[in-house]
Amino acid sequence: MPPNSPFNTHRKDLAALATQSRRRALAPRAGRDFASNDYLGLADSDVLRAALTAGIERGLPAGSGGSRLLRGNHAEHEALEVHAARHYGSEAALFFSTGFAANAALFATLPQRGDLVVHDELIHASAHDGMRLGRAGHVAAAHNDAQAFEDIIVRWRAGGGAGTPWIAVESLYSMDGDRAPLAQLAEVADRHDAIFIVDEAHATGVFGPGGAGLSHGLTRRDNLVTLHTCGKALGAEGALLCAPAIVRDFLVNRARPFIFSTAPSPLMAWLVRQAIEIVANEPERQARLHALVRHAAERLVPLGIPASGTQILPVIIGDNDRAMRIARRLQAAGFDIRGIRPPTVAEGTARLRIAITLNIDESDIDDMADALADAMAAA
Repeated sequence: MPPNSPFNTHRKDLAALATQSRRRALAPRAGRDFASNDYLGLADSDVLRAALTAGIERGLPAGSGGSRLLRGNHAEHEALEVHAARHYGSEAALFFSTGFAANAALFATLPQRGDLVVHDELIHASAHDGMRLGRAGHVAAAHNDAQAFEDIIVRWRAGGGAGTPWIAVESLYSMDGDRAPLAQLAEVADRHDAIFIVDEAHATGVFGPGGAGLSHGLTRRDNLVTLHTCGKALGAEGALLCAPAIVRDFLVNRARPFIFSTAPSPLMAWLVRQAIEIVANEPERQARLHALVRHAAERLVPLGIPASGTQILPVIIGDNDRAMRIARRLQAAGFDIRGIRPPTVAEGTARLRIAITLNIDESDIDDMADALADAMAAA
């Protein structure tokens, strides 16, 4: 690149990332799947492929042709939203093209000037981007500490905070595999007239009756907003915000990522609706996944890797270089396991993120555990 290139600043930034073992690159999928979020093995399944074929045979369009507020609104979008609201226990739902777009729209639009968003310190990047675009103040609370959330709200009120507090968490954290104390946080929300936002991205389909998620016991509350992504356990694409009808109406009128985006494919809306039904009607998928999770814990705990109790198993390495060396050894041995480094995770906590899905079986887990032990010893 010439010395006067307008992209020299970007080149230097990438070079700095490389020296810290933090430069990212796209890599093709290869090896046995211990990396995807396709927890129920639906993404490449015959059953979902058949549902897609049925949608095509019904004549559903591949593209929407415009935003939902113009000609892009299709009967399949609305059918999905009605179905999702009923399934996830909310008054209404709104379909977005991605979970990132849904979170960004939510946090940029709903909390108002004078409000305070108290979010878990490990909440997803999309929530952070939404908060930066929004008008409300925001502050991080210690991870999974309900008392810390309450203390922040109490101090804010004592300091003159007069708006609405918002409590924002993930029900299951994507890099740690641990669950939020939802019942305790809901009690905090009730005591302080707060609105409770629960991102169910990694719990939808995997937990709860019919795959309704970890917040299923809290539904039909007038202060609850939940996000259910469709591209993980549901094997499809998009995201559903489930909330009171007033929230849906406000987002339709005020959420710029919704108003000014081409609507998701009506064919995808159909497919998501079928995926929700498949998960609800085939509980054996959840049962099989949880059995694999237990088996993985039995194999990994003897290696000093704590069980998370969920399908996400972090292997904390600490050093960026060592984490990536171990990941490369595992990939060379035929296991798709990726290294995760800062800033995705905190400094000094570089890790392997092992995901258990129905794309593998017990023998795959046994082989992976043996290869992991060898790779950690060699690195």
